[in-house]
Amino acid sequence: MTKKIISFSIVIVLLLVSTVYAATTGSIKMGFFEFIGALFDKENSQMDAIRDLRFPRIIVALFAGAALSVSGVLLQSVMRNPLADAGVIGISSGAAFVQLLIISFFPTLFFMTPVLAFIGGAFACALVFALSWKSGLSPLKLILVGIAINAIFTGLTEAFISLGGSLNTSATSVVGSNLTMRTWKDVSTIVTYGTVGLIAAFALYSWCNLLVLQDKTAKSLGFHVARARLLIAAVAVLLSAVSVVVAGVISFVGLLVPHISRRLVGHDHKVLIPFTALAGALLILVADTIGRTIATPIEIPASTIMAIIGGPFLIFLLRKE
Repeated sequence: MTKKIISFSIVIVLLLVSTVYAATTGSIKMGFFEFIGALFDKENSQMDAIRDLRFPRIIVALFAGAALSVSGVLLQSVMRNPLADAGVIGISSGAAFVQLLIISFFPTLFFMTPVLAFIGGAFACALVFALSWKSGLSPLKLILVGIAINAIFTGLTEAFISLGGSLNTSATSVVGSNLTMRTWKDVSTIVTYGTVGLIAAFALYSWCNLLVLQDKTAKSLGFHVARARLLIAAVAVLLSAVSVVVAGVISFVGLLVPHISRRLVGHDHKVLIPFTALAGALLILVADTIGRTIATPIEIPASTIMAIIGGPFLIFLLRKE
């Protein structure tokens, strides 16, 4: 219990420190006390710029990290595979491909992008289940099929961008994850859908715990395994889809954060889900801040930072498992 409290305390403190650092570092710099004072000064022009440019970016990074991390926890529970992640098994790329189609051909439906991206992610998830299911779930087959589905949707997206030319002027915001110029409208989208998804995920923590059992054992306890898998997977897809719509495709977050979180707070999803949300928010905020400040004025997308970290981590997990 003490280890869990210490872990939560450290992550919360780091999250607060990172948020203040992200808000006060960059082309406009402020000291901590100057920043606190400027928060309540409506006539401070520097603070106005930070409110309009940095605050939306920070909030989007926090919610995207939380959503992707919790999505990873849910998918790993549903698939009984520690390597499951929305970015690795194709859910994110499926959602991104549908978003790209909407932006290119049906711009008037842009307000429905989160819902349609959810459908794209759900289709990719259904394909992974359908193609890897054979008298039960095979963890190895599941991850291999997922990687193949991810490759297919990524290839379709890249081919579409290459062939589309000027039709896809907004495509880079879909396939990339540079959080520059995020607006309060983006914040509204990710906070609304993300909050619903995160609350639903926590509400399902007891089902996630029961899915650890073998299907026969769970069914003997009166637990409806298929319904639980379907509902938990739907919440995971919602979280990953809204993150893709607002923040772009960021892989490995849902793989890296849950694995580390289990070592710190254990396997009980009642504790694991909120801790993973906090840790994921911290990771993406730090990745985005590093990408924004390490090579100023050039910005490195958060997805690139995560690929550099997550690639070796995936190899480590594959060798270990």
